[in-house]
Amino acid sequence: MDFNALSIVQLIGGLALFIYGMTTMGKGLERAAGSKLEKTLEKMTGNVFKALLMGMVVTMVIQSSSATTVMVVGFVNAGIMSLRQSVGVILGANIGTTITAQILRLDSGGAVSENLFMQMLKPKNLAYVIVLAGVIIMMLAKKRRTRDIADIFSGFGILFIGMSVMESAVAPLADLPQFAQLFATIANPVLGVLVGAGVTAIIQSSSASVGILQALSTTGAITYAAAIPIILGQNIGTCITAFLSSLGGSKNARRTAMVHFYFNLIGSIVFLIAVYAIEYTVGFSFWNSAIDKGGIANFHTLFNVTCTILFLPFTGLLVKLATWSVPSGEVQEDPLAKLEPRFLTTPSLALEQAQRCIADMGDAAKQNFHLAIDPLFGEEMPKEDIFREHESFLDRAEVEIGRYLTNIHNIRSVDQRRQLAEMMHSLSDFEKIGDYAQNIFGRVDEFRQGDMSFSPAAMQELHAMCSAVGEALDLTVEGYVTRSVSVARTVEPIEEVVDTLKERLKSRHIERLSRNECTMQTGIHFLDIVHDLEKISDHCSNIAIYTIQLGEGAEEFDTHAYAKQEYKATPQFAEKLRYYQQKYLTQVEQIAEKN
Repeated sequence: MDFNALSIVQLIGGLALFIYGMTTMGKGLERAAGSKLEKTLEKMTGNVFKALLMGMVVTMVIQSSSATTVMVVGFVNAGIMSLRQSVGVILGANIGTTITAQILRLDSGGAVSENLFMQMLKPKNLAYVIVLAGVIIMMLAKKRRTRDIADIFSGFGILFIGMSVMESAVAPLADLPQFAQLFATIANPVLGVLVGAGVTAIIQSSSASVGILQALSTTGAITYAAAIPIILGQNIGTCITAFLSSLGGSKNARRTAMVHFYFNLIGSIVFLIAVYAIEYTVGFSFWNSAIDKGGIANFHTLFNVTCTILFLPFTGLLVKLATWSVPSGEVQEDPLAKLEPRFLTTPSLALEQAQRCIADMGDAAKQNFHLAIDPLFGEEMPKEDIFREHESFLDRAEVEIGRYLTNIHNIRSVDQRRQLAEMMHSLSDFEKIGDYAQNIFGRVDEFRQGDMSFSPAAMQELHAMCSAVGEALDLTVEGYVTRSVSVARTVEPIEEVVDTLKERLKSRHIERLSRNECTMQTGIHFLDIVHDLEKISDHCSNIAIYTIQLGEGAEEFDTHAYAKQEYKATPQFAEKLRYYQQKYLTQVEQIAEKN
């Protein structure tokens, strides 16, 4: 049988089956493990040894060091894992990725009984039975978890079928002298490393690349001298996935990809020097012997385990190298980088990141409120550039966070649906607070440029109302960020007081107009600012009540019904209301008495 165009098609088809099987099995295992896999990986990174163990276990489960590294890049980019914490996971991922090659060696040749039962136990034959079992489970499955198990079975079987197809396709190469000459040329260490890195970079999977090498080894034409440089190059080539994943991410995300690259590059260089030094001085008896699947799997494991042990004491050096390679620039990191697309399939992580971004919106809205009112009561000039930057962020954040939330997949729990609903409401309310702050900023600026001024009494009353709204906004943001029901409960009594203040200030304004203590022009600005302040207070109340409902597990988000029927009827509300009435309404009454 000759190696021809059909053989090439079969080889490519076998590779496609191999990659599909590996991906299907990995995704099935990942879904079966649920979101706990990512959450555990996120939490168990404080200690480098725990991080290493978790990186190894997760990679063994999902069958891809590239996928684990991409996940870690996502964690670092989102700010929930530090660069230093990521190093241990990456080291563990490089060990975990060797499991695929060790599984594939199970199908190595050897003396096997002609007994049908023993023949069926060979992986390449058992694979068809496993695929059949997976298809039957898939056809009968009604639950998502059962379909995940079907994917695990099907993927595992297709993995070996793809490997068997590749082996059959390359079998004729054993009789071609040109094939043996090709690998004799690749025995050149530099060329071998480049070939291994290039092939792995193209298919973006070191496991698949090693699988191809294992399939080619069945021809008996590949020696240890040719295979070792290729395997070292494959470990370098697998870094391309992390590089691509980090593009457009934060500088720490790019540094994480560099940690992965430096580990494999430095490890490969050290190993290459050590291996060839021993070969030229002492010599390996097996150097020019044919390597089999088991030999490839063992060297792949030996390289990654040895490099990990060597690098464990020097994790700080890897971090320094990565930091040096991606220096800190003057460009400010985008807060919305936390919205990691990689987390969309894991609702708990995606919702957590969106919540952090909405908290950033709350902080920006709060800062803009103070930037708007501070020039009214002091001599400082309006900081328009900073204000515009915050306002632009709020507008952009509402759109991007909203889009991110609607794209989250697999939301099944009632709690997560409630959290999603709360976030959609809250991000809209924070953006509207920013809009009303922008109204105040514009009116105050126009007021100052027109060299207008309020009467002393109007200024004092307005300052009291601004203080009340400012306190409500501070408590709203604090309650949202900390998920504190007790803090959120404090907002509604202030909102009630602000409503009363609005009516009082409007009445006092009319009295001043009748006494000619202020002009109609300044009066319009006064009433507009009072209106905007009251609206900010309303939106603070909305956010606070959503926070309370979420914390107490309320099933429906009906702001007004909850506020009137539930909270306002409690003794705690009445007590807080009396406190804020004394704090702010009494202050306004005293201003009226003095004037």
